[in-house]
Amino acid sequence: MKTLYLECAMGAAGDMLMGALYELCPEKERFLAVMNSLLPGVSVTAEPMKRQGVAGTHMRVVIHGEEEEPGGAAHSHGADHGHNHPHGHEHNHDHAHDHDHSSGHHHHTPGEIAGLIDSFSLPTAVKDRAKAVYQRLAAAESRAHGVPVEAVHFHEVGALDAVMDVTGVCLLLAWLAPDRVLASPVTVGSGTVRTAHGVLPVPAPATAFLLEGVPVAAGDIAAELCTPTGAALLGTFAEGFGPLSAGTLLGCGHGCGTKDFPRANCLRAFLLEEAAAAEGPNDAVTELKANIDDMTGEALGFAMEALLAAGALDVSYTPVQMKKNRPGVVLTCLCRPNEADRLAREMLKHTTTFGVRRSDFVRYALDVTMETADTPYGPVRRKTGRGYGVEKHKAEYEDCARASREAGVPLKEVEEAARG
Repeated sequence: MKTLYLECAMGAAGDMLMGALYELCPEKERFLAVMNSLLPGVSVTAEPMKRQGVAGTHMRVVIHGEEEEPGGAAHSHGADHGHNHPHGHEHNHDHAHDHDHSSGHHHHTPGEIAGLIDSFSLPTAVKDRAKAVYQRLAAAESRAHGVPVEAVHFHEVGALDAVMDVTGVCLLLAWLAPDRVLASPVTVGSGTVRTAHGVLPVPAPATAFLLEGVPVAAGDIAAELCTPTGAALLGTFAEGFGPLSAGTLLGCGHGCGTKDFPRANCLRAFLLEEAAAAEGPNDAVTELKANIDDMTGEALGFAMEALLAAGALDVSYTPVQMKKNRPGVVLTCLCRPNEADRLAREMLKHTTTFGVRRSDFVRYALDVTMETADTPYGPVRRKTGRGYGVEKHKAEYEDCARASREAGVPLKEVEEAARG
């Protein structure tokens, strides 16, 4: 079982996570080429950097030749990691706390961010996870500022560099394809941080909401070490928080922040191979169910898309005959146990049901790795599952479909070539 472990002793931020995962990526040039093809005028570079003698990588995003600042001098964060922070606000915000619009910054709604991510030439699963990160951010900002989610406007987090941080992390995780992601307790820092809303305590309110249920510590550095973006990424991908698991170390990556502190300002990512049990279940999942007989097919389809975008492992509908001889469906949402409460709320939000049933299961799951197969039609990612005396391969549909369209050959030919 391949496990990705994130050590957050110096907090977490989008650029630091991307830098640590980049160092683990076996296809660094390809990653940078993909990221630099997403938006005209936006470039992503990997810069070697040292923090307290520790060598790592800082991911630098440049927009039209300039590196964006987090909101201009009046709103920059004195002890940040060199990335953007989100602070949502309602439409009738006091503009005394607003950005200087001459600096080129704009406010973005969650819908605008989702539309931007949808425009990227990336696999659907990557875009869905990136949008799920922003859904978490929007929900946290809504709670922090007491406004509806649709009234939230992102400040700095809506800038292109933050969007690239989130998208880059989601893409790297898809390529590394760990069986599970774990993290250490998160050091959040202390003191105050200056935002578009004024001076706020650390952790900022939105960050605190995003870290609910996560073990945290203040640490001995007076700075904002964990940002809302970092907290949202951890909440989206990490299945649990605790000590480093036992296993064979496959690699270690260091993602550096731009500030220099008495401690090495790095987030470390460990890739481990853990021995899977030869027999018996080796994975835990939660099943959420609801019976529905009063929704249209269009509304059911929308609910499925919303749940998948929010991070569900799988969503399905099963036809049933319900009371009063009404045809209906059983909505089943499969998720990680630590995601169940949040996804149950999503089910209640997007369907007409008044209740959601929860069942926790253990399952027999193959150890899955992702590799790239060279085919006559170009590179195609291939998923390999091993365990319990079984080995099987499956080519990624999105890659096969792209190669099929570009080469003008049947989809089946590409799939067969990818299987080898």
